[in-house]
Amino acid sequence: MPRRPKEGLPRGARVRRSREIEALFKEGRRVRTPLIDVLALVRSRTGPSGRPIGRVGFVVPKLGEGIVARNRLKRRLREIGRRRVLQRLQEAGVDADVLVRAKRKAYRATYGQLEDAVMGVVEEICSARR
Repeated sequence: MPRRPKEGLPRGARVRRSREIEALFKEGRRVRTPLIDVLALVRSRTGPSGRPIGRVGFVVPKLGEGIVARNRLKRRLREIGRRRVLQRLQEAGVDADVLVRAKRKAYRATYGQLEDAVMGVVEEICSARR
């Protein structure tokens, strides 16, 4: 049986290191919505193919919620980042580090509401670069 390609968030497309997250908090532009805070820092890197490299990271605090709810929220945000955020940054030719921090209301939001909140901010980032 042939192997299916991995659909996860590629390692190179993740904001993971604490110093990268700290830099986003210090230098990044913050946009607040009722569900999430988004920090974005536009950079000027290019990958081996000459295309911009967009990266995305997530912070999902416990906020008194159970592990099942927290993991569900993390999975939803990662999927939005993988399918929509990275694709939109690539289409717009924007190289940005984007950090999404969930708020308490995000635990009760639907996938569509989370997607609308995240993509609204990403569209602002992409349109500001033109």
